[in-house]
Amino acid sequence: MIIAALVFGIMSYYQATHFNANVAINGIKVSHMKPEQALKKLTAQILKNDVFIGNEQIINGKNTMAKFSQRDLKSINQVFNKQRTWWPSFKTRNYALKPATNDDYRSDTLKKQLEARLNQLNKKLKAPKDAYAYIENGDLKVSKSEAGKQYDVKKLMRVYDKQEYNSEIYLPVQLLIPIKADSKIVKDETSALKKLMTRQVSYKVQDKSYDFKASELIKKANVSANMKITVDSSELKNKVAEINKNQSTLNKRFNFKTHSGRTLSIQGQSYGWALNVSKETTRIKKALETGKESLKAYNVYGVGYSTYGIGYHNTTNNGIGTSYAEVSIAEQKIWIYKNGKLVISTDVVTGRHDTNEDTPKGLWYVMYKESPSTLEGSEAGNAHYSVKVDYWAPFTMSGCGFHDASWRRNWKKDAYLTQGSGGCVNTPPSVMKTVYDNLEQNEPVVIY
Repeated sequence: MIIAALVFGIMSYYQATHFNANVAINGIKVSHMKPEQALKKLTAQILKNDVFIGNEQIINGKNTMAKFSQRDLKSINQVFNKQRTWWPSFKTRNYALKPATNDDYRSDTLKKQLEARLNQLNKKLKAPKDAYAYIENGDLKVSKSEAGKQYDVKKLMRVYDKQEYNSEIYLPVQLLIPIKADSKIVKDETSALKKLMTRQVSYKVQDKSYDFKASELIKKANVSANMKITVDSSELKNKVAEINKNQSTLNKRFNFKTHSGRTLSIQGQSYGWALNVSKETTRIKKALETGKESLKAYNVYGVGYSTYGIGYHNTTNNGIGTSYAEVSIAEQKIWIYKNGKLVISTDVVTGRHDTNEDTPKGLWYVMYKESPSTLEGSEAGNAHYSVKVDYWAPFTMSGCGFHDASWRRNWKKDAYLTQGSGGCVNTPPSVMKTVYDNLEQNEPVVIY
């Protein structure tokens, strides 16, 4: 009995101070060692730092010493207590333990090297192809997914951060998985495109409205990762261009009824407007993509002093409106209309005919008004001149406009033939203020 008790006591002491057989920490055998001895062995461990993906080595790491120190004895004692049994155990156990001191090589240098290596390998490996929903030739389709050979770098780096502190690092094979055709993502894309094809935008140009139906005009479309719809705008642009061709007035002829009731065809000069087809197409495209149901034309342009399309808001009188200035070169007379009513008519003298300085015919607009003003320029027989006037309302970029001419003595009907102006409409000073007051910036000037 004494011997048995002695043996039991010795065995109990041994079990209380030594690791069991077949016990390892980080793959290092610590069988029958005391915790202090195990710490010494772990401290002396050389880490190869080779990195494997599955069984394939992708990094031949730099050898370093393990970072275990006296600070880790408490952790080793905790592992010791976990494996401790009253009776000797031969069960194989391997415990994972990281040192208290951070291993900068592994957490920084080797980690960056691994990420760079994975990205380098991926460049030569086949990428997976995600399934996705799209519109082609007006039909809704879903592409097939294809598996690839590229590594899922983000997942592998997360696994690396959690890997055990062994001499060599083994990571599982983690490949990028393509989005499947039956995934929620593709189903959401399909739903978004179906909804798109039911949309339409009512597009208003002046007083006319046009329906842009997605089902008729969208031939290609897709959905991005953040569910943003992108539409091919080719058919939309064609329709906007057709509207612009039929409805715009820039550089076109206008039918105009003169004061006498005669109808003339007047060539548009600076007066007129056109749609910026590209910008308006972009707006309509965005409206269809986002679900907006109506738009008014916004990007309208013109030429001359104002690059905004002058006349866009005039829908009566063949686009000229009811407030305008009418100039007859043959009659040497002007008529000013406000809201359809004649407010003043007067004789004038226009550009000199025998020197080809005729006042230019066509449909223009009043660029601006200035009172008083100094006119500077040139004319036949006078290379440079500068003259002061009380009222000035130009309608061409070349310097033709309405102004008083206090110096003029010849106001006869045929004065313009040999004694006309340099292209302006000379107006008698006695009526010029009334003419000036009834001229408005951007209003039409019809010259024939």
